[in-house]
Amino acid sequence: MPMQQEAPAERRAYRSRELQSDLVIIGGGMSGVCAAITAARAGVKVTIVQDRPVLGGNASSEVRLWVLGATSHMGNNNRWAREGGVLDEILVENLYRNPEGNAIIFDTILLEKVTIEPNITLLLNTALIDITKTQPDRIDAVQAFCSQNSTMYHVHAPLFCDASGDGALAFLAGAAFRMGAESRHEFDEGFAPDAEYGDLLGHSIYFYSKDVGKPVTFVPPAYALDDITKIPRFRSFNTKDYGCRLWWMEYGGRLDTVHDTETIKWELWKTVYGVWNYIKNSGEFPDAETLTLEWVGAIPGKRESRRFEGAYMLNQRDIVEQRHHYDAVAFGGWSIDLHPADGVFSERPGCNQWHARGVYQIPYRCLYSRNIENLFLAGRIMSASHVAFGSSRVMATCAYAAQAVGMAAAICTQQSLLPTTLSESTYTRNLQRALIQSGQHIPGFSLDDPDNLVTQARMSVSSELRLTELPANGPLIPLSSSWAQMLPVLAGPMPIVSLTADIAEATTLRLELRTSNRPDNHTPDVVLGALDIKLEAGVQQEIMVRFPVTIDEPRYVFLCAMQNEKVALHGSEQRLTGLLTTKYNRTQEPPEDIGVEAFEMWQPQRRPGGHNFALRCEPPIAVFGSENLFNGVARPTNQPNAWVAALNDPMPTLELRWEQLQRIARIELSFDTDFDHPMESVLMGHPERVMPFCVKQYRICANERLVAENTENHQTRNTIILAEPIVTESLTIHLLERYGDVPASLFEIRCYAE
Repeated sequence: MPMQQEAPAERRAYRSRELQSDLVIIGGGMSGVCAAITAARAGVKVTIVQDRPVLGGNASSEVRLWVLGATSHMGNNNRWAREGGVLDEILVENLYRNPEGNAIIFDTILLEKVTIEPNITLLLNTALIDITKTQPDRIDAVQAFCSQNSTMYHVHAPLFCDASGDGALAFLAGAAFRMGAESRHEFDEGFAPDAEYGDLLGHSIYFYSKDVGKPVTFVPPAYALDDITKIPRFRSFNTKDYGCRLWWMEYGGRLDTVHDTETIKWELWKTVYGVWNYIKNSGEFPDAETLTLEWVGAIPGKRESRRFEGAYMLNQRDIVEQRHHYDAVAFGGWSIDLHPADGVFSERPGCNQWHARGVYQIPYRCLYSRNIENLFLAGRIMSASHVAFGSSRVMATCAYAAQAVGMAAAICTQQSLLPTTLSESTYTRNLQRALIQSGQHIPGFSLDDPDNLVTQARMSVSSELRLTELPANGPLIPLSSSWAQMLPVLAGPMPIVSLTADIAEATTLRLELRTSNRPDNHTPDVVLGALDIKLEAGVQQEIMVRFPVTIDEPRYVFLCAMQNEKVALHGSEQRLTGLLTTKYNRTQEPPEDIGVEAFEMWQPQRRPGGHNFALRCEPPIAVFGSENLFNGVARPTNQPNAWVAALNDPMPTLELRWEQLQRIARIELSFDTDFDHPMESVLMGHPERVMPFCVKQYRICANERLVAENTENHQTRNTIILAEPIVTESLTIHLLERYGDVPASLFEIRCYAE
């Protein structure tokens, strides 16, 4: 429509729009996304204000860092530690659609997940400009400007969440914050860095190369770094590394990582183009002749800036000691990972990482501002010391805690409460229950769900696995390193286990039975017994392993076959829910004065490797019963926590029967998508699109009448909302097809009247 301004105007204003929400989230990174979806599904009207054209933050195609958290690339002792809830749903979906790790495809998945939620209003390319406050400790509204449609948004809400990374909203609102490292004595943190190391982590920019099959010339821009020897690690550059494998190309820890970000970006650009000039034109890399520089990040991936103060500050001792918190709502497990402030220009190693023996709890009190009463804190700005931040800052951990923010916002909205009220024990229990129901695993807590109709039913199953044997149909496992079979056992005498081995020469094989210092840890740091078994040379020999040991409580034990170059154990192709092998990798040996423990690291191999030992058990290991379906834990912890059908069951079936008719409107099922798999979102690529343990097809019947069916399931959690509630005295679930040659398993079934 034609438009003409006939007379000059003294002043014009941008178009303005007023929006009303229950919750406003500033920032659309992984934390903002997971908080928003969690809240929206719980009935909250959410507005996301995101200053970038895509979602995901550091996980987006603009930066291209993989999403990772407690699993740490399977490089620690945190077994089955992938995060749950919405984040798990996103990662599982990305694996299914995008096993190659294409960052553009991951963008589309995040956008789809947000835009299909009717309770979410998404404002992309929209930057927070200002806030409105009528009380010093309360935010009333935000003003945000979209450069693409020249519109100023005024967004009002009773609750706000800052997931912006730098804490833009919290800063404007006057929330208490910190920047830089605390002293050692404030939180008794031995790992707190000194001034020489530096107290801020820098930014990184990644690049991708591409082989075009013909010679490519590169003329560097004038601003490219011209002296590559300024980078102490320059001799480690090669043509194979790209993307976030170049995380150590880092700069900015000596600057203001909020206000100097553009300066830092330019220094990183100079470094990237200087490095590429060195690779292309130094003559040291003949294999670079046909490579072109396909992509360089336009914005830096930022690690650290402001950290805001909540009612509690997570600290090093919480992580290392795995302290219990009554208000735990999430967990972390990445190493305490600090970097020298000089980054790529430092003579020091690019990082300094120390692990805890297992995962640690994140309390709800870290997730709201201590002095702005309606402000939640999500993402890397959550309340933590600099040292603890070294672990909690990674995206999957941030997003996981942000899901607790989303659920907390829902409870606050429904009951007209302020965030601080939920730290009271009664409300905290309600928050924890709602989170676990939505797929959140909280270490040390199980679901107490009085509304679950399954707890009132009589349950029967077609079969239950009793582990008597894993057949010797897999590859040999040479004991060039020590290996361990993790076995879930009940309290009582340790079963006798028989192994099969090939022995090249007469030797003595040392076998150890180990467990963890805590039943829900998976660090094999407690030796229960040891055997030295003499073996004669021969092609094949059975080894009977009898440890006169009584297990104190249900837990995993490690049957360790210690390094012996003359022995190879037979492996098995059979995989089972809650069963895996680990291989000795290294021993963590920290300095004595930093408050971190020394212990061995035993880690599994990724499929198609990582086979179980071929073995026989006497008596059978019987931990896979149907009682696990309502024990309130939906992943392996100290036990598999799953019903697993027998190997030869042609149609695993579960029946629920009530004494009286029940009205059922919703059914929740939890399947095994291998929580030990990190499912890195980009770059690495994965050989599988679906997990072999997952049930592909299932059917639900009521009195032999079909009420629901899924023929292409690949997700962990399935929520079946019936078009019309059914009234029945029985419900039958048939598990019809799996993705791999793995016995059908199910972690959980819940039924609700509403």
